[in-house]
Amino acid sequence: MTVADLIACQLRRAGVRALFGVPGGGSNLDLIAAAGRADLPFVLTATETAAAIAALAQAEITGRPGACLTTLGPGAASAVNGVACAHLDRAPLIVFTDSQSSAGGVAFEHQRLDHAALMAPITKSSEALTADNALQVLTRALHQATDERPGPVHVDCPGNVAAASTPAHGATLVGFVQHSLLPADRERLDGLLRRARKPLIIAGLGARRPEVASAIRALASRQHVPAMVTYKAKGVVADEDPWFAGVFTNATIEESILDESDLLIGIGLDPVELIPRAWKYRQPIVYCGAWRVPDDHVPFELQVLLPIAETAAVLSAGLTKSHWDARRLGAHVEEQRRRVRVSGDGFTAQQVVEAAASKLAPSAGRVTIDAGAHMFPATVLWPVREPNGMLISNGLSTMGFALPAAIGAALLDRERPVVALTGDGGLLMCAGELLTAVREKVRVITIVFNDASLSLIEIKQQARELPPSGVALGAVDWVALAGSVGMPGWTARDEAELKGAIDHAVAHDGPTLIDAKIDRSNYGATLRAIRG
Repeated sequence: MTVADLIACQLRRAGVRALFGVPGGGSNLDLIAAAGRADLPFVLTATETAAAIAALAQAEITGRPGACLTTLGPGAASAVNGVACAHLDRAPLIVFTDSQSSAGGVAFEHQRLDHAALMAPITKSSEALTADNALQVLTRALHQATDERPGPVHVDCPGNVAAASTPAHGATLVGFVQHSLLPADRERLDGLLRRARKPLIIAGLGARRPEVASAIRALASRQHVPAMVTYKAKGVVADEDPWFAGVFTNATIEESILDESDLLIGIGLDPVELIPRAWKYRQPIVYCGAWRVPDDHVPFELQVLLPIAETAAVLSAGLTKSHWDARRLGAHVEEQRRRVRVSGDGFTAQQVVEAAASKLAPSAGRVTIDAGAHMFPATVLWPVREPNGMLISNGLSTMGFALPAAIGAALLDRERPVVALTGDGGLLMCAGELLTAVREKVRVITIVFNDASLSLIEIKQQARELPPSGVALGAVDWVALAGSVGMPGWTARDEAELKGAIDHAVAHDGPTLIDAKIDRSNYGATLRAIRG
């Protein structure tokens, strides 16, 4: 067995569904060939960053590692943004980089970067393969990517190693960290639960597995405990659930509900998800999750490090039925939505989101959302029913996320369309992935919020009374651009045109694009309504 064959087989066994990347001429070629022999699809992307993001999306949906490869030097450097996204969004990812051959004892300088140093701040570990250590390195990498706090792991594969023979035995045994609740901590938790009359759950990115979401929904229903969700946890409690309490980001719009509570329970809540604003709430907050999180931003009184499904049983036993009124809670949530529905001078992002959601949310597999001003109405107004039904870059909040994430998601489910909501600035950063979508024949409906500006930055300039400098993008004919790679597209200037375009897109068996001409005049008011 060659090292490349071993890699492909181990990835398949670990549940990896595809290998994404932009190959070079060294070990990458052996990995791609081996993946073909192992029936592991290789997906060529236009950029290395998109490869990492597509793999990240698959990891979030499946709960298994994603995988991508890059060539040496510029390929590795180009992947950094996608790897950083996996790092801050806590997604298990295996990143394979090619490197100069280790044979001959000559250290060539051409295209040579210290990949381990480059990846060190954004990965959990970095190791180099040899023919002798391949199984041990892969075993550790797959374990480290998923154990405790998930994240990316880097594996360097020298050009002469992938084709070398390797022993398929002798893997290093690895153990999982097991936590238990100390008696003193259990006593503190029981006391907090016993005194709570209006507890409030805040579900975060660590609560997205189906069994965890089911446990949270059952707890909320049984004990009448409202549950807010972060962007990443949208769908853990469905928007239409009577105990759904809205979206939590540490902003102003959710304050009215939090101010009523007397105990906050952060289930899978990682502070990386929250906007960088001082924590202002005085009631105690308890963290329940699979890994320890920093407590300098959010002052967790107690961290319960147990499997979340097990923790839900502890919470259910300790809580009495709450004093919350479901009808009043529903009114709070509807008031949040009302505040986000800011009118404008023309066709607004809010109108696009709600019109698209009315047509697509019931049948679409998932929605992916790019960073930008359109994100605010999208995260509040697009209904989600299942965990990972909405994919978004939150910890890193990178532009250029929605389209490659949608491609990764659509490759897992070719029956239902995936909707990518992206600004024109974000799509410009990954426009080459339109061709990737066409080549892979995935059912991705890309809706471009076309306002010819980096609108979120423009809003911040306005808030500081600065001139709008360096934010005008200029005109892009998105329908023509999509058509140039064989993708049908339509332009929408109002709700009727948008709904007609969606009908055409749904009927098409493949990727499509809708260019929604957006009035951005209400973005500032929208941001103030949410964040104050």
